Amino acid sequence: MSKMPHVHHNMVRFGLSLLRHMSSLPSTRTCCLHQRGITGSNARHQSMIPGHRYSHYGRRVSPALSHQIRDLSGPEQRLLDKMYKGLIAGQRASLAESITLVETQHPRKKELAQVLLQRVLAFTREQENCNGGRPVSFRVGLSGPPGAGKSSFIEVVGKMLTGHGHKVSVLAVDPSSCTTGGSLMGDKTRMTELSRDMNAFIRPSPTSGTLGGVTRTTNEAIVLCEGAGYDIILVETVGVGQSEFAVADMVDMFVLLIPPAGGDELQGIKRGIIERAHLVVVTKSDGDLVVPARRIQTEYTSALKLLRRQSKSWNPKVVRASSHSGEGIAEVWAKMESYRDAMLSSGELQGQRRAQQKVWLWSLIQENVLRHFQNHPSVKEVLPQLEERVTKGGISPGLAADLLLKAFSSST
Repeated sequence: MSKMPHVHHNMVRFGLSLLRHMSSLPSTRTCCLHQRGITGSNARHQSMIPGHRYSHYGRRVSPALSHQIRDLSGPEQRLLDKMYKGLIAGQRASLAESITLVETQHPRKKELAQVLLQRVLAFTREQENCNGGRPVSFRVGLSGPPGAGKSSFIEVVGKMLTGHGHKVSVLAVDPSSCTTGGSLMGDKTRMTELSRDMNAFIRPSPTSGTLGGVTRTTNEAIVLCEGAGYDIILVETVGVGQSEFAVADMVDMFVLLIPPAGGDELQGIKRGIIERAHLVVVTKSDGDLVVPARRIQTEYTSALKLLRRQSKSWNPKVVRASSHSGEGIAEVWAKMESYRDAMLSSGELQGQRRAQQKVWLWSLIQENVLRHFQNHPSVKEVLPQLEERVTKGGISPGLAADLLLKAFSSST
């Protein structure tokens, strides 16, 4: 534990150095990167395939950081340059390697990951500025109870989008299993066609067992996918719970998938999650399930009318679709496009992203402050005794918390 202050000091010093040198980056120049935008014809999206990247921006932005941040060694600079150039060139291997770097818990590698992210963010900002301030990607969160057919739905939609010239990345989140992967590998196995598509990228997003982990690793993976030219980012939540709310705070649109024969078990998710949903999709609407699917669609349409609107530009919709027959899939995407266009036109989408940045910031601060508090020597010394006294009713939780905070602040 004696190393903690030293590591913290180095991280702070490195962060200040990074901020100081970032301020010396050259200003954005006029360019024609509007072809990377998320609006317009399919022809524009064709420019996003590998081999049609704007690598001169990598040469322009990369040296400004790699030569000015003195904390980087020669091998580290060469490694980051290679990863960055491969990433913005749309190389899938470089994207996978970059996401692995930002997911690491190694202190030094975390510092390198932040340098890489700053480069990618600078690159993406220039593209957005050249696109009239409009985002270069469309982020969609997808959630629903087990058995809703999320993986099948994502594969069918993903194949349709890549067929129209889009580049699609799928990030799957499962906070309940960050070591074994849970059903994440199963998801990739089920998306057989999409996983073989060169214009698609599927990646599990481990969370380190915390909701803050959901925010950090998934958010940074989204940034890297955007830098690699993926204009459609699909974030799938495997579990049903708090992770859905975390994902809803990092995407442009939140879509809830529900099966047509869910019964009473759907009652638990109706209020909390449906309030965050911009679109509800009743899946498996084919064969004998068409009639119950229509009934569920009517019920949810009525329920949505009773909820307070999240946006001035959009009323949540309920649609039916079948991944098996393909019926309704095009309509689902049309609704997503309508939402995106309405939110962009009103400026709400840009404002929503700015607000999300602040949410992510405080989420990470809370997670790191709590970890620092728990690992503090003075707290660790008295914590077991205080916990035991609380469980036995000797003192109140409030008094124990006050004593722990006093021990932390006095020694700090």
